[in-house]
Amino acid sequence: MEMDLEETIYKYALANAVKHEGKAQVGPVVSKVFAEHPELKSRAKEIVQLANKIVQQVNSMVPEDQRRELEKKYPELLEERRVEEKKTLPELPNVKGTVVTRFAPNPDGPIHLGNARAAVLSFEYAKMYKGKFILRFDDTDPKIKKPLKEAYNWIEEDLAWLGIKWDYKFSASSRMDRYYEVAKMLIEKGHAYIDTGSDKDFKKWRDNLAKKGDPYKPRNNSVEENLELWEKMLKGAFQEGEAVVRIKTDPNDPDPSQIDWVMLRVINTKKNPHPITGDKYVVWPTYNFATAVDDHDYEISHILRAKEHMSNTEKQKWVYKYLGWNVPEILQFGRLKLEGFMMSKSKIRGMMETGSQRDDPRLPTIAGLRRRGIIPETIRELIIQVGLKVTDATISFMNVASLNRKLLDPVAKRVMFVVPSNSLKLNIPQPMRAVIPLTPSKQEVREITVNPGDEIYLDERDLKEGEGKIVRLMDLCNVKIMGNSLEYVSQDLDSAKKLGANIVQWVKVSESVKVRLLRAEPNSNTEVKEGYGEGYFRRLKDGDIVQLIRYGFARVDKADQDKYEMIFSHE
Repeated sequence: MEMDLEETIYKYALANAVKHEGKAQVGPVVSKVFAEHPELKSRAKEIVQLANKIVQQVNSMVPEDQRRELEKKYPELLEERRVEEKKTLPELPNVKGTVVTRFAPNPDGPIHLGNARAAVLSFEYAKMYKGKFILRFDDTDPKIKKPLKEAYNWIEEDLAWLGIKWDYKFSASSRMDRYYEVAKMLIEKGHAYIDTGSDKDFKKWRDNLAKKGDPYKPRNNSVEENLELWEKMLKGAFQEGEAVVRIKTDPNDPDPSQIDWVMLRVINTKKNPHPITGDKYVVWPTYNFATAVDDHDYEISHILRAKEHMSNTEKQKWVYKYLGWNVPEILQFGRLKLEGFMMSKSKIRGMMETGSQRDDPRLPTIAGLRRRGIIPETIRELIIQVGLKVTDATISFMNVASLNRKLLDPVAKRVMFVVPSNSLKLNIPQPMRAVIPLTPSKQEVREITVNPGDEIYLDERDLKEGEGKIVRLMDLCNVKIMGNSLEYVSQDLDSAKKLGANIVQWVKVSESVKVRLLRAEPNSNTEVKEGYGEGYFRRLKDGDIVQLIRYGFARVDKADQDKYEMIFSHE
């Protein structure tokens, strides 16, 4: 009965581990045992202790070995994972003709998971409807949100890595003459005016006098007066703050920011040169004016933007109304945050100014997530899963890791890495060869030959129990830890199970490579583990993502024949 009991616990531990990505839990296993043998409930304490031991043994196995064992011995318990229906986006409203979407980032820093949402959704919808996707750099603020010259390339690189392709790209700063043309049209129609008053005077009128019907003097300029002032603006006759172009809106609007908002303003580009146009222009359009003009000119049919732009949407409608343009269909969504990570673009830029790089794995930037070992398919699928929710969404890194693990698990190579305290002499009766699968499909393997007396590294965690402990060197043999040596016990896997031996990874000292594993936690310091990897490491190259057996997934940051730098992704 005792052997039957161990077998019963073992099979349910295997089934539970396969169901939960390699990690069995004692509670569910014991429940299954009691369901099969209710008479054992009187021995609950003893059963739990035995289950703890067997679950620990099962959890020391790599997931593919767990599944292989379950398939071989207990196929009736194998729960095939349900084939999940891939989530798709809902249909767009009011589709008429060609769907044209756009992504309009400000190149003042790298893009992160939050603002990549608009890019992914816009591209996916264009693809869904066989339409067009446009990349527009919103770079008309050379002073407050000053563009970085290198950020244009950063954004293009990150989008390309995400699998996003654009049909056309342009910078708003390349269309200054067009903005001037449209501004003049609005002035000529009497819908815009030049305000040479102080900001204080305008706010006094807007906040108090406008609703009483009192006039604002610059608002009553004649078209001729405005055109003359407009030409002076373009020729540099005004300094910053001395003149702006305002669009006439409803003075009774309950939202003060909507009243006669600024379309164009003077910026001293000798003091704040634009990274592309330098000091060529002194009159610059605001976000709302330039965006409205570009969305019309490039026939954008559907705009997908964060709900924080709701006020901007209302402002832009005035330009469309005055010029008789059709307003694009606008869909808004909430903020997307990665729990525990700093999502503020300005703070990310501040970190970069003090030494961090855009691909710092502590950051939620697309480059940082890439360097951390998160693959583009994970990011795209996450964003599609969240979809167009208007409410704010917070994703835990555990969710990111879970999806990334699911996508990586079938393809990531399994390699052995240890953090040893010392090497141990392997005492075996004859040379032996380990044939170890690289992936669950077992289509690729590597072979490691060991000889009597070879030096072996074990992980320091596996040496804690010390003298007399029996372990199974993965796919090689079973040994007992005796001082500074490993003494041969047996070779087959079944013996290891009967002995309750944990399966451990190991590294042959003569073939080992030094490995430096960096574990970056968001907004904190980086933990470093110095260890050794098996000889297969020498075949890895920069950017490869592997599963370090019993540690987790990691990405090769820098491959060198003598030393490998790796960044830990997740378990």
